[in-house]
Amino acid sequence: MLSFNVAVLGGGSFGTVIANLAASNGHPTTLWLRDPQQLADMREKQENTRYLPGFPLDPSLQFSDDLQAVVGQADIIFVSIPSKAFRSVLQAAKPALRPEQMLVSTTKGIERANFALMSEILREESGIDRIGVLSGPNLAREIMAKQIAGTVIASPDEALRDTVHAVLSCTFFRVFSNTDVYGVELSGALKNIYAVASGMAAAHNLGENTRAMLLTRSLAEMSRFAVHLGANPLTFLGLAGVGDLIATCSSSLSRNYQVGFAIGQGQSLEDVVEDLEQTAEGINTIQMVKHKADELGIRMPLVSGLYEIIFNGRSLYDVVLAMMLASQSSDVEFVLPKPGDAS
Repeated sequence: MLSFNVAVLGGGSFGTVIANLAASNGHPTTLWLRDPQQLADMREKQENTRYLPGFPLDPSLQFSDDLQAVVGQADIIFVSIPSKAFRSVLQAAKPALRPEQMLVSTTKGIERANFALMSEILREESGIDRIGVLSGPNLAREIMAKQIAGTVIASPDEALRDTVHAVLSCTFFRVFSNTDVYGVELSGALKNIYAVASGMAAAHNLGENTRAMLLTRSLAEMSRFAVHLGANPLTFLGLAGVGDLIATCSSSLSRNYQVGFAIGQGQSLEDVVEDLEQTAEGINTIQMVKHKADELGIRMPLVSGLYEIIFNGRSLYDVVLAMMLASQSSDVEFVLPKPGDAS
């Protein structure tokens, strides 16, 4: 079996999962962390006690705060940095990058300043052509517990897709392939919005009928938006689309679900964000997608409703009532001649 030198940038829960999978599969792997206290703790305990306590990491996994050295020795680099710091980390890493290296984003978010996706930032800041996106229903604690899961690597580069498969696949984690980078990436970013909505619905004890309608309308809405931006609608029927949507909207392990649940119970957004230790990308994504949809004339009633509740203080009841009384539309997106009319 070929061995690849692997670098993972970011010591959050999913970055740790990716690094541990690669190391467990026999690939020399280094996890880069910015926080010196977290670095010292992980070196001492071989465990991410901050984000994944109770899960020992592979003994061969290395840790470092030397970004240039970690990046310079890698064949493939997984970037697991929150969207707000994604570009700055790439800029810092750029002097050590080489054209033949492979870069893979695992971040499910959108840059606030210019609505850039992470794959676009990878390409802009690195100058490297070998770019991929990893996304799917990948709750970190379940993967660390070796519960069966799958993910999707999206890239036009077949060799990159094969490399990610070789680095991460094992008996409990399967890697699927796709060439629709934009669709897979937008799936991962947009589903965070609807996880917030699902958390709010759970806080209000809404029933299974409501939950089923919320999930299916979420899928219709996110696919409508993404296809308008150039994604393949069929991508949303796969693991990165509906699979990730179901997992994130159904699990209390999801940070975005936790945010929605807390807001649904009456907590302020400021208190919720302060209490949450890790980034919940959904809140920023709601704002960005709302403004982008308005700019492009794409009807997104769920996004608009969430925006009104979270940022303008409207009641959940008023927003839901307005949605329920909306004009008739197709149950399945892209079936009627005018798929963008109403949700």
